[in-house]
Amino acid sequence: MFLGIELGSTRIKAVVIDAQHKVVDSASYAWENQLVDGLWSYGLDDAWAGMRQCVAALTVPLGEIAAMGVSGMMHGYLPFDRAGELLVPFRTWRNTNAAPAAQQLSDLLGFAMPRRWSISHLVQAALNDEAHVPQVEFITTLAGYVHWQLTGENVLGAGEASGVFPLNAAGDDYHADMLAKVDAAGYVKQDVRALLPRVLQAGQSAGVLSASGAARLGLPAGIALCPPEGDAATGMVATNAVTPCSGNVSAGTSMFAMVVLEQPLAPIAGIDIVATPAGKPVAMVHCNNGSSDMDAWMNVFAQLTGEDKNTLYARLYAAALEGEPDCGGVVNYNFVAAEPMLGVTDGMPRLTRMQGARFTLPNMMRAMLLSMFAGVSTGLAKLAAHGVQLARITGHGGLFKSPGPQQLMAAALGVPVSVMQSAGEGGAWGMAVLAGYAAQKQVNETLVDYLEQRVFTQQEMLTLQPDDADRQGFARFMKNYMANI
Repeated sequence: MFLGIELGSTRIKAVVIDAQHKVVDSASYAWENQLVDGLWSYGLDDAWAGMRQCVAALTVPLGEIAAMGVSGMMHGYLPFDRAGELLVPFRTWRNTNAAPAAQQLSDLLGFAMPRRWSISHLVQAALNDEAHVPQVEFITTLAGYVHWQLTGENVLGAGEASGVFPLNAAGDDYHADMLAKVDAAGYVKQDVRALLPRVLQAGQSAGVLSASGAARLGLPAGIALCPPEGDAATGMVATNAVTPCSGNVSAGTSMFAMVVLEQPLAPIAGIDIVATPAGKPVAMVHCNNGSSDMDAWMNVFAQLTGEDKNTLYARLYAAALEGEPDCGGVVNYNFVAAEPMLGVTDGMPRLTRMQGARFTLPNMMRAMLLSMFAGVSTGLAKLAAHGVQLARITGHGGLFKSPGPQQLMAAALGVPVSVMQSAGEGGAWGMAVLAGYAAQKQVNETLVDYLEQRVFTQQEMLTLQPDDADRQGFARFMKNYMANI
């Protein structure tokens, strides 16, 4: 069996699969980000508590786990000193304070550098003259940190590493010329390359669970680990979107779309260039805001009705399909945090109505869902303008447990949206699949071959086409949306 653990934005989840990649056990633990000194963070003690609770809740024989892998929220900043002590609280992908550094790096490198990437956080800390910067021995991400603690190996999978610093054309290491330019700019005194984790591609060995790591999780020592990955990479695996022109949308606390590229892409503002776990280039449309605003409303509705949130979600998603195509003049903005894709600099969610709007529950729920797709739709339109096309996109995450969001996303993106049987399992399942690939792959068997020939041959898929009336309604909704943003 193979174990995948993912530290997501709203929950930590463990999934165990068998050799045929079927889920045989799972457990989860809810956690939330907090503002620490004005920056979004998660407590690392809470991360360990959540992982231990997930492992303890598993009922399968833990001694039969042959391989495992750890995934986490992509990007962010965890700097450590020579003694292995964390120098500042974990800074997550949600923080947008590194805009000055991202702009300087973009100009220096001729590369559209996102503000949430690890190198942007490091350079911003240096620009701010933060006292911890001269003490930094290495930086990593959440998944990289957990993997290091479990194995002693300071490594990252290619997909996760591509959110730390740009990769080279082969996708097996960082871009040497760009590293040299950052060193020459003198942001930090250290050699930047020496601060970054080693890059590994999918299928490569990334160490074994040490005695101390096993004790922290309650697992047997000696389990093989695959390279740690980010949630973007596990989403690609979970949707079999790792070949050129394939794409997926991950719907959670953040919303992002990934499109695997056929050829290099010139820099586009708001579009990130990342990588598959095998190191192939990917265009990423990342939006800071996804389901958090919706979830807050569900908490209010649960207080009112006494129903559990899963029941409410199913009922209210169905109501959204009864709303008018343009939401009847109701407009929602789900900006719990800033949204660079749409030029929003501060978080302030709000529900508003145009004059004469028809304010009904179906229109309100439809507006909430469409607002979640607005940023991704904008980013994919930018890619289309530069010749990047999609025939179909695959969705994954808990949002797709019912068909309502899938239908409305198809209208918003203007392409068919497919959802697989495993969509609700999300990245933890994708991480378990990567662990299975590392343990079971044959000589010269690529990740693409493994997924297509061993994992997805019997996966059921539901594909919904964009409805013309819904598509036209979304265009009218976006006109109101953009006019009042």
